[in-house]
Amino acid sequence: MNYDAIFKNIDDKLWKDAGCDSELDYIEQTSWILFLKYLDDLEKENKAAAELSNKTYSQILSNEFSWETWAAPKKADGSLDYNAAKTGDDLKDFVNTELFPYLKSFKSVANDANTLEYKIGQIFSELSNKLQSGYSLREVINKVNELQFLSNEEKHELSSLYEDKIKNMGNAGRNGGEYYTPRPLIQAITQVVNPVIGDKVYDGAVGSAGFLCEAYSHILNSKELSATEFQQLQTSTLYGKEKKSLAYVIGTMNMILHGIEAPNILHGNTLGENIADIQEKDRVDVVLANPPFGGKERAEVQQNFPIATSETAYLFLQHFIKMLKVGGRCGIVIKNTFLSNGATGSADATIRKELLENCNLHTVLDLPGGTFTGAGVKTVVLFFTKGEPTKNVWFYQLNLDRNLGKTNPLNEKDLADFVALQKTKAESENSWNVKLKDIDLETFDLSAKNPNTPEEAPLRQPNEILNAIAALDKETADVMNDLKLLIGDD
Repeated sequence: MNYDAIFKNIDDKLWKDAGCDSELDYIEQTSWILFLKYLDDLEKENKAAAELSNKTYSQILSNEFSWETWAAPKKADGSLDYNAAKTGDDLKDFVNTELFPYLKSFKSVANDANTLEYKIGQIFSELSNKLQSGYSLREVINKVNELQFLSNEEKHELSSLYEDKIKNMGNAGRNGGEYYTPRPLIQAITQVVNPVIGDKVYDGAVGSAGFLCEAYSHILNSKELSATEFQQLQTSTLYGKEKKSLAYVIGTMNMILHGIEAPNILHGNTLGENIADIQEKDRVDVVLANPPFGGKERAEVQQNFPIATSETAYLFLQHFIKMLKVGGRCGIVIKNTFLSNGATGSADATIRKELLENCNLHTVLDLPGGTFTGAGVKTVVLFFTKGEPTKNVWFYQLNLDRNLGKTNPLNEKDLADFVALQKTKAESENSWNVKLKDIDLETFDLSAKNPNTPEEAPLRQPNEILNAIAALDKETADVMNDLKLLIGDD
């Protein structure tokens, strides 16, 4: 089945509807319909498994709201019963006035925030049907109905296509880019931090949940997991929090498509929590994150942190350090100005001081401009372990022979050398080590210059250049004379 063609067809139908204006709307509307189709396939799978075990299965959704009742009723031969399927105004009214209120109600009746029932209620509390035409809605539903979530191969293909939609959303502008971190970069960061089964992995700025999805795949493929370990990976390993409604829905859906049935993502403002209230039971083993670039926070948010600053990313950094257990590992993307901005005693310098004194900042990856499409900022990745002071920082400067952009993005090969060298912190043309004792201990400036960059040839003096030109002219004249002699031209 050509799932790519189906997704493009869905976008075409959404584009034609007056209620959908952008890629952000396309993925929002696709997400809720896709989620209900996934839920229908999941219910079928769970019911079949229960029957094989001679157990009774209790449906999550009541019959009148199940996919096969309102969205895709079937004839005896299994084909879509167009006469029984709602369409036009009947379909739109049903979705808006009956289906959505019913699904929203799950949030208030669910026993646990980590259950699938609660996720249903949460998702549909954050969304609304934006399609203005019930006929367009019917066409989209019919296309989504062609998708299947019954095998790992199908889920993998759908997850890849969904991530492409997230990427396109970021490329489309507006604020979509904040949800998308390039997959090759996520993979490289995850490889270096290396989450394992038994770790609690956390992203407090979850966005599209790219880091949590990659951590899931990394752990799943790292070894043969027992049934108990797989259940642990599913239910008590991956945690996230997201402030924005659309990002929360996208992140939840992305994790579901990657195989996590009930993602542990909370909808809320991470920075609204006073970090003094974080207790040992709250702490995690691994943090993987890319907090928003350039955000500014009000005074009431800043007061939740010991080092007050309006810079969103710097508050997130403080939060993540506090959230880590002693020995916990972190990989975080942040603006490269963090390395050097701020004079002695400034918030920037104080945060750097805290980081270096309380954590081992063992690696800094310096990324080229254009890594984040449309962001307009240069970034670095900080890798550190909590609970021991920094003595040596290994820097790697990612130098590429091309400019990065929408049509020429970062790829896995670009980061292969970094991942390989990071294991031993080896020095190269692009990497070097800086001892803490060699940096300014007043400003804690970390903007170290690469000492291994080959020196450029010194500029020649004007007389040297003129003499070289004269020598080339004489050489050219001699060659022309030789040619004239060869052809017999006097």
